[in-house]
Amino acid sequence: MARVAILSLHTSPLALPGTGDSGGMNVYVRELAAGLAHAGHECEVYVRADRAPGAGPPAEVPVEPGVTVRHVPAGAFDLPKEALPDIVDEWADAVGDDLDARGGVDVIHANYWLSGVAGHRLKHALDLPLVTTFHTLARVKAAAGDPEPESRDRAEAAVMACSDAVLASCRAEAAQLRDLYGVPASRIALVPPGVEHALFSPGDRTAARAAVADLDLGDRPVVLFVGRIQPLKGLDLAVEALGRSAHRDAVLVACGGPSGTEGEEHLSRVRDRAAALGLTDRLRIVPPRPHHQLSTLYRAADVVAVPSRSESFGLVALEAAACGRPVVASDVGGLSTLVDHRHTGLLLPRRDPDDWAAALDWVLDQPVRARGLDEPERATRLGRAAARRAAVYRWSTAAAALAGVYADVTARGPLDCAA
Repeated sequence: MARVAILSLHTSPLALPGTGDSGGMNVYVRELAAGLAHAGHECEVYVRADRAPGAGPPAEVPVEPGVTVRHVPAGAFDLPKEALPDIVDEWADAVGDDLDARGGVDVIHANYWLSGVAGHRLKHALDLPLVTTFHTLARVKAAAGDPEPESRDRAEAAVMACSDAVLASCRAEAAQLRDLYGVPASRIALVPPGVEHALFSPGDRTAARAAVADLDLGDRPVVLFVGRIQPLKGLDLAVEALGRSAHRDAVLVACGGPSGTEGEEHLSRVRDRAAALGLTDRLRIVPPRPHHQLSTLYRAADVVAVPSRSESFGLVALEAAACGRPVVASDVGGLSTLVDHRHTGLLLPRRDPDDWAAALDWVLDQPVRARGLDEPERATRLGRAAARRAAVYRWSTAAAALAGVYADVTARGPLDCAA
């Protein structure tokens, strides 16, 4: 059984997704660590302490047998994400000292480019194999209109050149790693994430709406957006589409909080635009909810919109599908894999609000409420197909595949660094 140091420098798996820098990566780290532990592996999850002792979680948090989250300080506690590159080396050295004190591990698994830089340093300091999951890629974001600093681009390339294995969540991401960064196919491992089906499963729409009565959804068509509120995630596009929808009583529920340097400004622009379109009463922006409670929101919706500019995988789309809800998504990254066009939802190659409005209307059409049904017929049919498709994605399967990657890289020993 492997002993693994999982690096998640900039965000803790204990944090609430949808707040600050927390999102799908938090779920990924938490669920994969749990899956590995259930199979007998030992996972030490290292994050940066972002609050003073006594003001946040303890330095050591046992999550379950085999999984411990360790908060390691580096730099000032209140550093913004943009300043974290300056303290990566300090944090990596502190993590290395802790690993030495605990008897070491067999493999390092870094998540996101910042942790990758730390993992690169630790690989050489401790002579350990390095596995890296990037979650987002600078060159992919730049192509979608969200440029990242050149320093990040260089760092990602260096980490890829040093990693013994680079994980891809889907074939589209594997192709990006090959085509944009030149990562050899032999060092790319395909490990699709999973979904917790005990939490995310089909359920009654009427009962779900009763459970969120505070949102005043009634029996109107409901479009759901779940995610951090920032330009990359495209809530503004969902609002524009709502304004053009033929369903003049449709409601858009957005569950998430502002994220990144542009988050607050983006949320303000979204609210202003909704007011200009006369949609203030049809837009419900609700704070992030505990992950296990999102299933109720999915079930309360008729369709889930994922208008991201780029997306390495798209856990929201998978969770929505597992709850039996169709997804209208951008035809990018992992979303192209998760959504079966016109069978479980729709994929849109363009960011034209008229296209998105037409797509939402297509899903919501055939409401046949006059015949006594309380769900759109087409949305119901698409949702059932989506749930069947989502059933193959399981965290236990992902953990087993990842354990195989660990076994391969530890058997070979660390590769020579090409960076």
